[in-house]
Order: sequence, then structure tokens, then C-alpha cells
Amino acid sequence: MENQASFSLSLAHDQTPSPITPPRAALALIDGEHYPSVVRDAFAELDYDIAAAVFLGGTEKLRGDPDYGVPLYHDLKDAIAREHVKVVLDLSDEPVVDSKRRFRLASQVLAAGLDYIGADFHFEPVHFTPFELPSLAVIGTGKRVGKTAISGHIARLLSKSREVIVVAMGRGGPAEPVLMESVPTVYDLLALSRSGVHAASDYLEDAALAHVTTVGCRRCGGGFAGMPFVSNVEAGARVAADRAPDLVIFEGSGSVIPPVEVRGRVLVAGANQDPETVAGYLGAYRLLLSDLVILTMSEEPLASAEDVQRLRAAIADVKPDLPVIATVLRPRPVESIAGRRVAFFSTAPEAIHGRLREYLMQEHGAEVVLVSGNLARRPNLRADLDSAEALSAEIYLVEIKAAAIDVVAETAVERGVKIVFADNAVLPLEGEVALDERLLALVDATRR
Repeated sequence: MENQASFSLSLAHDQTPSPITPPRAALALIDGEHYPSVVRDAFAELDYDIAAAVFLGGTEKLRGDPDYGVPLYHDLKDAIAREHVKVVLDLSDEPVVDSKRRFRLASQVLAAGLDYIGADFHFEPVHFTPFELPSLAVIGTGKRVGKTAISGHIARLLSKSREVIVVAMGRGGPAEPVLMESVPTVYDLLALSRSGVHAASDYLEDAALAHVTTVGCRRCGGGFAGMPFVSNVEAGARVAADRAPDLVIFEGSGSVIPPVEVRGRVLVAGANQDPETVAGYLGAYRLLLSDLVILTMSEEPLASAEDVQRLRAAIADVKPDLPVIATVLRPRPVESIAGRRVAFFSTAPEAIHGRLREYLMQEHGAEVVLVSGNLARRPNLRADLDSAEALSAEIYLVEIKAAAIDVVAETAVERGVKIVFADNAVLPLEGEVALDERLLALVDATRR
């Protein structure tokens, strides 16, 4: 009898109706290649409350003014501003909306903070955690476009008159946010490396070169829109907020965007990248979120003047009023290397090694015996270190990237060779607007 009673109670519990969730308010994207009656029937079948529709074009199936049973717009931005919806449903199709136009629509929708859903896809915007302090994010269009160089430049510029904290995330960052309040030396970084820590993580580079407090975070995975699959950046933001600085700079990783709500964003792109990568797909989403674009590597043979102009035009097609500044990066030793035989280790592409060698010789008075761009390619890096040129060097000048500590610094200690860190100076091209003035204006806007 006990078992039977227990079964009856369980059955009664299972039959309790669950709360009914009301359908989400949605905006529908439609075209004239579908009969209006087909579209109206689709509205009725969907588990959404269709608040309005946006007509994207096409006339083949239309006879006069169509009636879709909901308010009809002809401009997506206007519809989003007027209708209080949570999602946008794409019921359009070829030939009115091809893949290129669809990604542009998706970028507009995501930039408005809405989900974008189609027959076989569902894009979500990056979910930004609220953050109350003045803040700026440095995001990128990919790996090795110069985000850390730009973050360091901004941090140095602003720390002259403000307390600045940089929150940096990386694929080799710490499991729990780490607060770095001192300027790490090469021996500090070697100790971290020997303990199993990634000692060239961006937060350590920022602390060593920009001389500001940093918070180290990690992330794993990245989506089309730039959302990390897993990260501890939100926890890192709380660590930074507890210090109550004047400004927090959140540094992205690859094309992943820090998932924290900031008051301004600087997008870093390589001038040698395909315009479709920067402004197409969901690159347009990143542009729409940003207040300034800094193009790095804006020089031959990496990118011609025509390449830079094409990229500017592609960016302007997405967001016409978005400022774009073309720059180049040059190594800046943190100590004097004048008159010394120097082997320079970086991640720079081989095509500009000659230009970097010349710059170090002319601007810093070094005798450059080797330029290696193999910090991210360990077998090649070890071969460079074993070369006659590296064996003749008095100083190893090294960017804090990839295998800089566990391979180059360790080798230098074994050989008794002095290690000098190399920062990257950010140099706008002649004729560009003043970079620092633009950055200061952006930061002042975040404070307001």
C-alpha cells in the first residue's frame, strides 16, 4: 500500500500544469518573393508574437500594396527603434537577401542587442555584464593585429594623469583572475614560467611594459560575434572595480570581445587583412560597436596605400562616421641597446624584418645581427637561437609573446646573454589625425 500511495502522489505531481511562457515579441524580415498569404500563415505558425515586419525588397509575388496583418517598415534601424522586441526573425530568402546582405543584417540586429534567428541559424549578441566605472575596451579582428601594443599605448598615455588598470584575457591566462601590481622583471617571468604558468600572457606584458596595474584573465573558444565560450573576465572586472581606478581598459583576445559593458571601444585591424574579414560577416558587428578603428601594419609590403583605402571604404560602408587611423608598429627597447650586438626576437612577419632591423640601427644605435619572427614557432625559434648570429649577440631583444620567456629568456640565462624587453611604438602615418588626441577625447567621453 505504501508503494501504491507513493506512486499516486508522484503521478499527481507530474500532472501539475507548468507555467505558460508568453511568446517573445519579434520583428520579422520579409520579402516580396513570397506571397503575402504565405507570410501571414507563417506568422501564425511561429511561436513568437510578431509585432511588426520589415520589407527588404522583391516584387514578384506582390499585387498592389500587400497586407501582412502587422505594421510594415522599410528600414530595419527604424523598426528596431520603434518596436519593443527581443528577437528578429529572418523569413526572407534569395534572391532578395544573399549571404553577404544577411550577415550585414545580422550585424545590425546584434549591435542593437537582439537575437537574430533564421530557418537554420540563431545568432546572439555578446552578453555584456554591467560595469559602472569609466571603461574602454580594445578589441580586434583577429590574432596578432596589435591589440596589446595599442592597449599598452593607451595605458601609458592615460596613466600620466589617471590611475589605470588593464584587464587582459588570453588563451593562456590564469584559472582565477590574478592582480599584478608590480612591474615584473625577466627573473619574475622566468620564475612563473618554471612553475608552469604562461609567462608571456598579455596581462604580464602590459604590466612589464606599460607599468600599470593589470588583471590577468582567461577565455576558451570564441563565436562568430566574439563571445567567449568560457571566460573569467566578469570576475576579473570585479577585481579591477574593487581598486576603484579612474579608468579600466579591457583587452580582447583574438577576435573575441571582453564580455563586459564598457563606455567606448577601440577596434584594432591589420591593414593587410581582407576587407571582407574586417567589414563582412560579423566583422560589421564589431565595427558597429566601436568608436575608433586603428589600422596597424599600414605599410608596404604588408599593405599598399590602395589596400588601406579599400579597407577604409569597406569600414565606411558599414559605419560612415567611424574614425579610422592608419599606423605602423616599431620596436621600442625598454633599455638602451646603443652600440651593442643585438638579436631581435618577435612575431613580426618576415616581409618587414629588414625595415625593423634598419629602424633599430638608425633610431636606437644597435648593431642588429639577427631578426627572428619565430616566437610563435618553437622549432624555428630554437634553430634561430642556435644560429651563428644569435651566438654572437650581446643582447637578446625580445617581445613578451609566445615562447619569449620559456625559450628565449631561458636560453639567454644559460648563455649569460642580457635580455631586454621590446615594446611596440604606435606611429600614425603622415597626414593621419592625431592619435593621442583622439584617444584622450574618447576617454573623456567615457567619463561623461
